[in-house]
Amino acid sequence: MENRSAKKDKFNIKRWSIPISIALFLLIWESAVRLFQLPAFILPTPIQVGERFLRSLSDGSLLWHTAATLGEILSGLSAGIILASLLGYLLSRSTLLENILQPFLVASQAVPTVAISPLIVIWFGPGVFSKILICALIVFFPVLVNIVVGLRAVPENLRDLMRSMGADRWQTLRLLELPAALPVLLGGLRIGATLSVIGAVVGELVGANRGLGFLINVGRGQYDTALVFVGVFTLVVLALSLYGIVLYLEKRLLRWQTE
Repeated sequence: MENRSAKKDKFNIKRWSIPISIALFLLIWESAVRLFQLPAFILPTPIQVGERFLRSLSDGSLLWHTAATLGEILSGLSAGIILASLLGYLLSRSTLLENILQPFLVASQAVPTVAISPLIVIWFGPGVFSKILICALIVFFPVLVNIVVGLRAVPENLRDLMRSMGADRWQTLRLLELPAALPVLLGGLRIGATLSVIGAVVGELVGANRGLGFLINVGRGQYDTALVFVGVFTLVVLALSLYGIVLYLEKRLLRWQTE
């Protein structure tokens, strides 16, 4: 009985902590604007940002730009995960291939994607493809590392057991390696989901005619700081939503661990 009551109290605290934190943040924000008498182009009030959000929502511009950015994020995330999965599996099976490609992979990560994104936009144009490519590049490496680590963490005696039972390489991957490495793989996907938002927006900030990065650039150029806040908060919601989807997948796919 006491254990159930403690769990209920913990759930109530967790449920109310987020609304209280948001309310506290908005109160501090509003107080700072009023205390220092900051003009709207420096720091708008939460009410002004809310009004700008409703205006952008009603004229359809926010939904249009959000849909463009979301399409780039999902495409880049999917491409990065697929490429990282294929290469990660090959690297986990071949030490020679890892030794050959490792210097190039490390060198590619030594240069920030933000630094080379202008080159990518110049080479491939300001269209959607360059944004997807930047997004895939920024997702690729963390997902790749987690895939290699996860697959190599599978105990070798379990692989021997699968071979003794006559399993081929595909059956070993599907029935043993993927389930055993799934916690690490989903951890990499969690990182990749949040980084994909950064990748898409970086490409849009460099050069684009649509998307939330473009909307932020428009707000900055017009000194419409409230519009900049609308774009930033929308990006935060997208990142949190993708992160939450991965957490939901973890709960569903790793339910056997708790059971």
